[in-house]
Amino acid sequence: MFGANLRQLATQADSISALCRELGINRTQFNRYLSGESFPRPDVLHKICRYFDVDARILLEPVEDIIGGRDRLMDSPFIADFIGSDAHTIDEEALPSGFYRFIRRSFMNDDAFIRGLIYIFRQDNSVFLRGFEAKKAMADQGLPTDPATREFRGVFLPQEDGVAAMVSRRGATTASFNYLARVPSFENNFYVGYVTRTVRENVAGRRVERLVYEHLGRDTGKILAAARTEGFCNEDDLTPFQKRLLLPGVPFA
Repeated sequence: MFGANLRQLATQADSISALCRELGINRTQFNRYLSGESFPRPDVLHKICRYFDVDARILLEPVEDIIGGRDRLMDSPFIADFIGSDAHTIDEEALPSGFYRFIRRSFMNDDAFIRGLIYIFRQDNSVFLRGFEAKKAMADQGLPTDPATREFRGVFLPQEDGVAAMVSRRGATTASFNYLARVPSFENNFYVGYVTRTVRENVAGRRVERLVYEHLGRDTGKILAAARTEGFCNEDDLTPFQKRLLLPGVPFA
């Protein structure tokens, strides 16, 4: 049962190798877990459960029963037709699954921009995103740089002219709202909109900035290149088309 559950949960990861690195588990040993040949030590089991947001019942019960038994706020009958799973359907053509590069101006520094990488995937008729804040961006704010703290996840909702995403760090410690609409481009792979952060009005920095998504698909070369340039950059590092979409010299209206 544990092996079957772990195989199902592992489908959320980009790859088994990447998952093993994030968990700090030897790949050979992890394969033994997947095949049901061995069980993890309590500390390793705790790490796996925390990563996938499940509990130790995955040793004995189907993961569908564990997750399905939770209270699902978004599926409450009161809001199901508005922002629940019934309203999450977004066509693959409108927002393809795969890796995306995102770019926005820093909320705190007018001269800096943030580049990052996210993964968008479909599960249970919903469209999710997952990513990690750049280590340097976290360190510059005096925040921990471990993967659990840097990770953020979100869910997309269809809009009349584009898509929206509610994104949060683990435990809903911070949140943001993204709005994006596709723009004409050579490969039809760019989206532009804005991102807002949930802070008080008198907190330093701005609360809204323009945002660009670039769909990289599953092109390994493009994905690795985007990963190597994650973090802060300046305006000169942006391509002409990225500048055209972000409008660095024009205040957000």
